[in-house]
Amino acid sequence: MNRPRAAPSPKGDGTMNRSTPGPRPAARHAARAAFTLIELLLVLVILSVLAAVVVPKFARRSEQARTTAARVDIKSISMQLDAYQIDTGRFPTTEQGLQALVEEPSGVQNWGGEYFDRIPPDPWGNPYVYKYPGDHNTTYDLYSYGPDGQSGGGDDIDNWSTQ
Repeated sequence: MNRPRAAPSPKGDGTMNRSTPGPRPAARHAARAAFTLIELLLVLVILSVLAAVVVPKFARRSEQARTTAARVDIKSISMQLDAYQIDTGRFPTTEQGLQALVEEPSGVQNWGGEYFDRIPPDPWGNPYVYKYPGDHNTTYDLYSYGPDGQSGGGDDIDNWSTQ
């Protein structure tokens, strides 16, 4: 890099004069590198607006994923209930519940072994509800109370709706 050299002082004392007047280059650069308060506030406003638009979309996707996981669980449990019925000639009673897929109920013949290691809870942490005979099906009803954890409310996920 070719920088202009400082000229010797006319005083003859050995000090050097700078060839450019004003603050040193490092000081000028430091003054330009800082952000003003207005610039920082503007960035915060833009980020807040983006977050207000994007975050609700991710929240809805999360709830859709849980609902889909509950539907998949219900289909999986239903397949094992059908296998249980093929092996034993009947579905578990409401009292035996889904636990009949994990442990052999007393008095049941031809139980095919563990159909599940354990019955998973629904995606909201609640147990699936099993009822035999079903109120909505000719065989059994199997459902989750959904996000609110209560019967009804329009958010239940079940094995009789065509969704």
